[in-house]
Amino acid sequence: MSFITQFFIKPAKPTLLRVPCGSFTVSRAGQVMTSTLPQAFANAHIRTISEHVLAAFRLAKAAEIPLTELVISYTALKVVARDLRGSVVVFIGT
Repeated sequence: MSFITQFFIKPAKPTLLRVPCGSFTVSRAGQVMTSTLPQAFANAHIRTISEHVLAAFRLAKAAEIPLTELVISYTALKVVARDLRGSVVVFIGT
């Protein structure tokens, strides 16, 4: 009987995680000022994203490249960062 149940009963499907949607604003010093992301989105992820975005804007300014918007697109995730002359707003969504 265990042979039949092992191969013919469907296993439980894993739960799918939704991609977080929201935005956050970061000062030039790297401090998060506002956020509309869910509480489940880790602060470490926000810090990592903001560090990389701020570094990209700093490097573009040092190279004298006029960069006002940075778009990173993955299959299931899109990150858009906009320079606001003193802070950066980052949008995360699908």
